[in-house]
Amino acid sequence: MAIEGMPLTLLVNPHSAHGRTLKLLPKVEQELDERRIPFRVERTKGLEDGVERALHAVEVGELPVVCSGDGLVGAVGGAMAGAETPLGIVPGGRGNDLARVLGIPDDPAGAVAVLAAGETRQIDVGEANGKRFLGIVSVGFDSEANRVANETSFMRGNLVYAYAAVRTLLAWKPGRFTIRVGEERYRFTGYSVSVANSRAFGGGMYIAPDAELDDGEFDIVTVGEGGKLRFVGNLPKVFKGTHVEEEQVRVFRAPHLELTASRPFPVYADGEHLTELPASLRILPRALNVLAPATGP
Repeated sequence: MAIEGMPLTLLVNPHSAHGRTLKLLPKVEQELDERRIPFRVERTKGLEDGVERALHAVEVGELPVVCSGDGLVGAVGGAMAGAETPLGIVPGGRGNDLARVLGIPDDPAGAVAVLAAGETRQIDVGEANGKRFLGIVSVGFDSEANRVANETSFMRGNLVYAYAAVRTLLAWKPGRFTIRVGEERYRFTGYSVSVANSRAFGGGMYIAPDAELDDGEFDIVTVGEGGKLRFVGNLPKVFKGTHVEEEQVRVFRAPHLELTASRPFPVYADGEHLTELPASLRILPRALNVLAPATGP
């Protein structure tokens, strides 16, 4: 659809990344004014409120632009799946992983330039127990660490993820996981299962380095049992994606799967608590239009 001249609705989470979005907002507004792009600002009160405001914007012919982190981006993007209107993103959160993978700059001028260019990509949307996500579902060690990170208020930036990982590791006991794809079952004992629509989570950790946002499949990454010291030693490799070369890591692809575990791990995606186990996951191929450079980095 043509988006030239379409007014924007900026969905701003005032609490995202301890107020980082609010600090960026004046610069975003200045960039939009200089380009004479019409817009209005909506301050969200939570994920559900943000989704409602985004869907209302679509109804009245406006283009929703999420100025926040992956949580609100994932919630709004999931709700907009199937809509003709594209989603815009101005990174304003702590991790900004989807924007990173899409190639959207994290500075206001660069992000607004992407909006102004009007290039649209179609990307897949994931579902877990009917609840949608755009990035990576994590279960096990990673979801426990995500919970700790979300509860940590005294630390900012990507260091919070490192802190959360260390704190989770101290009390960690291996889990038993079962993945069913069709009639095949894969069982293992270890750390985690990541069901990835995108490549990165946790502020630049490339847990699924070969995942593509538009290939109609999940990259499923499992990390099996191993010593804690070895696990810690391999953590820096996740930022480069080279951890997948380790013998306890397995990667395979599927468009849908069933996931269970030996204890009730939370299921996280896009930095937010999404659902509970057991989980049924599937891909909605190229269900979301998003404003982004034609090809990512």
